[in-house]
Amino acid sequence: MEKIYVFGHRKPDTDSVGGAISLAYLKKQLGYNTIPVILSSINSETKYALDYFNLEEPMFLNDVKLKIKDLNYSKNFFINENKSLLEAYNLMVSKKSSKIPVVGDSNNFIGVLGMKDIAKYLINYTNTSLNTTYDNILNTIEGEKKALYDNDIVGNVIVASYKSTTFIDNVNLDNSSILIVGDRHSIIEYAVNSSIKLLIISGGVDIKKEHLKIAKQNKINIIKTKLSAIQTARMIELANKINSTEINKNILCVNELDNVTDFIDMANRTKFSYYPVVNKNNKCLGTVTLADTFEKKKKKVILVDHNSYTQSIEGIEEANILEIVDHHNIGSIGTNSPINFRNMPVGSSNTIIYQMYKENNIKIPKQIAGIMAAGIISDTLILKSPTTTELDKKALMELSKLAKINYNKYGIDLLKAGASIKGKTKEELLYQDFKIYPIGNKKIGIGQISTTDPSIFLKDKEEYETLLTSIAKNNEYASLTFFVNDILNDGSYIFFNTDSKDVLSNAFNLKKLEQGTFLKKIVSRKLQIVPVIMEQYEK
Repeated sequence: MEKIYVFGHRKPDTDSVGGAISLAYLKKQLGYNTIPVILSSINSETKYALDYFNLEEPMFLNDVKLKIKDLNYSKNFFINENKSLLEAYNLMVSKKSSKIPVVGDSNNFIGVLGMKDIAKYLINYTNTSLNTTYDNILNTIEGEKKALYDNDIVGNVIVASYKSTTFIDNVNLDNSSILIVGDRHSIIEYAVNSSIKLLIISGGVDIKKEHLKIAKQNKINIIKTKLSAIQTARMIELANKINSTEINKNILCVNELDNVTDFIDMANRTKFSYYPVVNKNNKCLGTVTLADTFEKKKKKVILVDHNSYTQSIEGIEEANILEIVDHHNIGSIGTNSPINFRNMPVGSSNTIIYQMYKENNIKIPKQIAGIMAAGIISDTLILKSPTTTELDKKALMELSKLAKINYNKYGIDLLKAGASIKGKTKEELLYQDFKIYPIGNKKIGIGQISTTDPSIFLKDKEEYETLLTSIAKNNEYASLTFFVNDILNDGSYIFFNTDSKDVLSNAFNLKKLEQGTFLKKIVSRKLQIVPVIMEQYEK
């Protein structure tokens, strides 16, 4: 069953991570192969929630761009350098290919062998030597194994094509001789007594018992073939190892993790018929062609807690979006076909997912109930946020019972865990819960964090101004703000880049705006912050 990835936004918070986990579990109960994932590292609040309910952190997913490995390319189409030229030729014919990748014993990519390379080799072949294996020869001449003592066959090829007496008198045989002989028993006797490397008996002739006895004593390899001596001599040329030819090593390969779009661009430029596919360890996996990209299957995804390209995973444009569950304003994501889009004006995505459990009559396990409750607590600030609805309250009450927690006590501990800034830089704190919002050809960035001790931030307000101004300039943000939510005093302290001071003053109706100004009752980015800032830029 095809995988379906379920994930929240790029800067995962407890609501988006909990939503991905709970929705993936729900869909799995309904028969789908869903996998919850995260798009970047989780914050301390979310880690606290996962640890508390003994849940594993979802695996990281970098992007959903289609990779070479996702294509239906010619997997395992390659050949070992020690195989015969004939086997390589037959494989190419079977695949209707003029070339084949050549690999070493560990499937490490070496180069490419082509039909032209084989033809060139045969034209230049002097019919005097072989460097191959017994098995290669056996298969090439369609032989019958009569005696095998050494699979490595290296030596000079001799064909007994003239009178026996003349041959015996004029041809010296030794342990490097590879003899092709037909119904000439005197020559066979001469050969086995000379302890040759390999005796090939052509024409379907049987070796005499007395000669076979001597051959065994001298450990002589023997092959019997129905082919004539002339046919055998022609075919044996193709028994040589592939590495006996000139293998083209100057070949353009593609990695299995390369993006398909990049491969298409490259293939259109280079116009090769096919490309060897390797992994990160240079092990050959097969070959891919431009035609293999015509029937590509997009990765299937479900989005939670966002519906905007800027907040989603890299390559979302290339994915097949099956469903969106969100509680924010309608964003920029579009689809080619209708999908399930569940968007509700509630305080948490997990509240919506809770409704979906109820609608499908799916029992919610204790752990899942716990992480869902944590998501609601986080996004509604223990039901104190202005975004909180009656649905959020009802969902949290019931989920708390299933999770066996006191939502208020647990909520305070959860938010305190998220408020910890130990070991974090100012930039890390800014990006801990950060979202980008496009406005026409402009964009604004808004970071948010909750704390029980805002003095930690206020003492460094000049440094935050410098940081935000620098980041805004380097990333071309029209406005870059950082809201520090005071959990105990129901409001937020604002830090901002210098150029956006006037816009923010108008947005929040402030006569005097300074770094660290306290905005009473302003705690919701979605409802109280984003709309008023965007309104100023839309004027």
